[in-house]
Amino acid sequence: MSDANVRIPEEAKVRLAALAAAEGLSLRAYLARLAETLLTPVERAERAEQARAALKEWNGYAPTRAEQHDLDSELDRRLAQVTAR
Repeated sequence: MSDANVRIPEEAKVRLAALAAAEGLSLRAYLARLAETLLTPVERAERAEQARAALKEWNGYAPTRAEQHDLDSELDRRLAQVTAR
């Protein structure tokens, strides 16, 4: 296993260390687990496509690109409302 030095703001380091400690992990173990669980943009797109295919097979749901865009916009709008509170 190789080590890497990463320069981040002190506040970010303190926050990450607190998150790690709350889960009983070292900062190193927490970051390794985080790297294993986060998806890349390509992986997220692949999973979204798999979900669309499963929905289409299951119940025929197959939104157009325009419908997907409208749904994404509506979700973004609702999330913005909730986070603004």
